[in-house]
Amino acid sequence: MWDRLWINAHLATLAPHVDHHDIETESGLLRDGAIAVEQGRIAWIGSRCDLPGAPETLSNEVIDCRGAWITPGLIDPHTHLVYAGDRSEEFSERLCGVSYQEIARRGGGILSTVRATRAASEDELFALSEKRAKRLMANGVTTLEIKSGYGLTLEDELKQLRVARRLGSELRLRVHVSFLGAHALPPEFVGRREAYLGHLCTDLLPQIAAGGLADSVDGFCEGIAFQPHEIERLFITARDLGFTLRLHADQLSDLGGASLAARLGALSADHVEYAHEEGIRAMAAQGTVAVLLPGAFYFVREDKLPPVEAFRAHGVRMALATDCNPGTSPLLSPTAVMNMACTLFRLTPREALDGHTRHAAAALGLSATCGMLAPGMAADMALWDITAPHELAYWIGGVMPVGRVFAGVPDQVL
Repeated sequence: MWDRLWINAHLATLAPHVDHHDIETESGLLRDGAIAVEQGRIAWIGSRCDLPGAPETLSNEVIDCRGAWITPGLIDPHTHLVYAGDRSEEFSERLCGVSYQEIARRGGGILSTVRATRAASEDELFALSEKRAKRLMANGVTTLEIKSGYGLTLEDELKQLRVARRLGSELRLRVHVSFLGAHALPPEFVGRREAYLGHLCTDLLPQIAAGGLADSVDGFCEGIAFQPHEIERLFITARDLGFTLRLHADQLSDLGGASLAARLGALSADHVEYAHEEGIRAMAAQGTVAVLLPGAFYFVREDKLPPVEAFRAHGVRMALATDCNPGTSPLLSPTAVMNMACTLFRLTPREALDGHTRHAAAALGLSATCGMLAPGMAADMALWDITAPHELAYWIGGVMPVGRVFAGVPDQVL
């Protein structure tokens, strides 16, 4: 007997090369479908008429979806969710003509959030972050990446990482944790960049690895942050310690971050507005995913579009993420991200949905676990009262799931 069986549903499987006579192969859509779950994983998926018996004889619980669409649970592969403080005043300053770079140079930006995060206790930080995580969950997110990078001391970075791990253990949510110590140069190390990099490599990374507090190591490769040779030193140490790699690359300028990410075997290069042809070719050859962040593009009023056509031409997978953070993307709606990606970057609605599901899973190294509806995959799903999946990208954050399932257990039953 299956644990649960969902019937009378339309399924956006997103699984490529599915061999099933009722699946619209190009789009991966299955109308009037059924999906069964056992021990947290998908045990069977197909047309309702192909079920091997009456639903009530096959499963301990049968859920009638009444024509809802089921997609994989949404995946948000780039967030800075764990932080304290508020930077709404900077929003006003930017509207008055002050650049993001100028705000950062005079002690605002990332460093203002660093001060507030350092001042918060671990429990305070958890309470603030839990609210944001629950908002994302209510929007259909079942897997979430969370970065550190607002502590920039050993004690405060560990505090952020512990909070991220705690969110994954206390909420019905899969959390991938990234260490972003190379986010900004902390005030204690002004004028001593080499010393800070040495501190990251010698002190922080080994402790984080020993404690199992992070899955990936990230870095901000940009003129206002860290140079490619500095990131390379950090990433080689991280790779030797068993971490996977992810990189903030080519957001504000072309420093060759996309090429660097691919050369070092990073799972993803994120932002990538200024990625050039050589870097894009390298990403395609390595399988590095381009994580597009339209929320930050919109909020900071950038005008350099990411090279979407080049990514398509070379077969680079494009993921989407909220980039939820206090300074440049105060955003907690993946469907709003889908709309922005379509209207600003000209992605198709199907590309946008792939970007928040299967390609987002690839950006986290989780393609074998989640991001599609297929036998053996984690039974993470979102249920939607929509006419078709393209509607998710049509509404500007105005569509919410009517149900969410994590590891085969529904948050609410229709």
